[in-house]
Amino acid sequence: MRLRKLHENTDYADSILFVPAMLDMHFPLIKYAFYSKDYHPVIMDDEDGITDIGLKYTNHDMCYPLSQIVGQMIKAMNSGKYDVRKVKLLMPTAGDACRGANYTGALRRAIKEAGYGNVPVLTLNVRDYEPENMMKFDFPMVWRAMFGLFYGDILMILLHATRPYEKKSGAANKLWNKWIKLLSRDFISGKNLSLLYMHRNFRLMCKDFARIRRTDIKKQVIGLIGELYVKYCHLGNWDVVDFAEQNGAEIHVNPLSYYAIYYMDTHMIRKHTLEAKGARLLMKLLELIQKDMIRALRQYDYFSLPPYWDLKKEAHGLVNYNIRNGDGWLIGAEAIGYINHGIEKVFAAQPFGCMVNHCSGRGLYPSLTRRLRKGYIVSADVDASASKLNYYNRLLMLLHGM
Repeated sequence: MRLRKLHENTDYADSILFVPAMLDMHFPLIKYAFYSKDYHPVIMDDEDGITDIGLKYTNHDMCYPLSQIVGQMIKAMNSGKYDVRKVKLLMPTAGDACRGANYTGALRRAIKEAGYGNVPVLTLNVRDYEPENMMKFDFPMVWRAMFGLFYGDILMILLHATRPYEKKSGAANKLWNKWIKLLSRDFISGKNLSLLYMHRNFRLMCKDFARIRRTDIKKQVIGLIGELYVKYCHLGNWDVVDFAEQNGAEIHVNPLSYYAIYYMDTHMIRKHTLEAKGARLLMKLLELIQKDMIRALRQYDYFSLPPYWDLKKEAHGLVNYNIRNGDGWLIGAEAIGYINHGIEKVFAAQPFGCMVNHCSGRGLYPSLTRRLRKGYIVSADVDASASKLNYYNRLLMLLHGM
């Protein structure tokens, strides 16, 4: 399939789109989905002092991720690097009872207090939440985003499964960067974005990473679960992947595609609109691609949880499928999947006071380990006022004390 070529020039687009740093392994490719005549995306990457800025303009009772996002966006607008008259802010949201549904309103209040009340805040969701402020998207955007989703998934798994064992330090990161550069060319040119190419690339990536020389040292593997931002963004989880690797362990983070399918399964299926029918077709396609990705990983002896629907079946009777806010029952299902498939130590990271993680996570973990009769699940909160020492000590307790 051939898509239109992208223009990376800032002046080509009508507006500059600030995108919050949420997906470390995925945004290097997914960002290309946003390039258009309407938007020139800028992924927020500044970390210095953002918490203080965020807390200045947001209530401490809100989620920890919000303070990071607000801090980054206001600091970027204060920097003088961008024409604020062209800036728009993107705030993806689940649009349900999770506190994250309030992010768009909280961000608007924050930027108004900071003197940027005229800057538009766009949202991205499938729940008809603030339809007047929905980001415009088309087929090429969705197609590129889908490719970025799965390429980001498989490269994340390969990197995390290879880096702790590499004989030559930096080899896995170097190969990850090589693939990001190669794929970026395709995303920009619009070439090679077919399902056949994706099928082929899955296996080439696995083959490339399998060639990296590895040590024979056996290490503990920890499954990381939790809220989306905290799980996939190093700002949200306080670099827990690097910390675990420095302490002799491997971290496995379940692919983002599970959340994408879960979100459509729980938020769209019961609707009968044309949009919902399109989402159901897209969900079927995501399921097929996910299965192909898992086959490629297992072909080269890389660990993967079962495909989404199999994982959901395994959790039947152990989680409540009616908890669909935010990450909902998927959090508990991933913990069950890890324990059932040999990763019996699970680290659950969540923002302090996260309702979803309390209902379908922390409140469930003791029951899960009792009923499964195996496994250890340790949870830890991230918050602007929380101690990183306590957070890391809980991970060390999981590694060495259980």
